[in-house]
Amino acid sequence: MVLKARKAEIIKEFGQNDKDTGRAEVQIALLTDDIRNLTEHLQLHKKDITSRRSLLKKVSQRKHHLNFLIKNDFERYKAIIAKLNLRK
Repeated sequence: MVLKARKAEIIKEFGQNDKDTGRAEVQIALLTDDIRNLTEHLQLHKKDITSRRSLLKKVSQRKHHLNFLIKNDFERYKAIIAKLNLRK
């Protein structure tokens, strides 16, 4: 779960303004932050099945947003991949 301050910071960095939460880059960045937090949690709590399911769901959502960017604006896709240090 992303804290309000961290979420506002991500929105400010990746959005066009402070209230721009619908932009694909913002959603990808928020999901990436959640994925990193859940990954750390699951390294400590290996048998937490509910969190594992939540992690898989967030990874799938991020993949859909990335595919949207690939189809519509490949330059924005390359920029967000480089900025977030994702492997694609």
